[in-house]
Amino acid sequence: MRPERHSQGLLDPVVQAARDELGAAGLPGDQILVLRAIWRDLLTGFASQLSTQGLGFLQMTTLYAVAGTGTLTVADLGELLGRSPSAASRIATGLEQRGLLRRMEEVADRRQRLLALTPQGGAVLAVFDRARADQFLSVVRPLPMADRAMVAMAVTALASRAMTRGGRLIKSATTG
Repeated sequence: MRPERHSQGLLDPVVQAARDELGAAGLPGDQILVLRAIWRDLLTGFASQLSTQGLGFLQMTTLYAVAGTGTLTVADLGELLGRSPSAASRIATGLEQRGLLRRMEEVADRRQRLLALTPQGGAVLAVFDRARADQFLSVVRPLPMADRAMVAMAVTALASRAMTRGGRLIKSATTG
């Protein structure tokens, strides 16, 4: 039995249930299988939606990359995607022709072009975000109330503590 850090009276019953459940969570392999099943459903939904929108994975990645930064140049996009600047420029051009992205002149360096979402590009992302949220909620809703509360607490913790002010995830250094 592990020593108690908090008096039982100080913990909300839902928090106590979450702590107890996390202590008896089972094998990591079981958790990986559940996460894989959730990821599979999210990914297949995403792929299906990409197909209906006529967008490719790199195009959608570009829209999310532009939305997640204050400023992003074509060269930055190429680096982020692991593509050459010319390949990144072609991706941006295609999205620009569809009205999802626009290029703006960089004030400090007029040779550089900044990428920005258009309102239509933002609307496309909102539709994708809503669909992924709906998929996630369809997994969470059937859970018992205490489990839903644990998931809600975890999502709240991620939202409040795992993101920078600029909207980037805070990650630990990877070990090789």
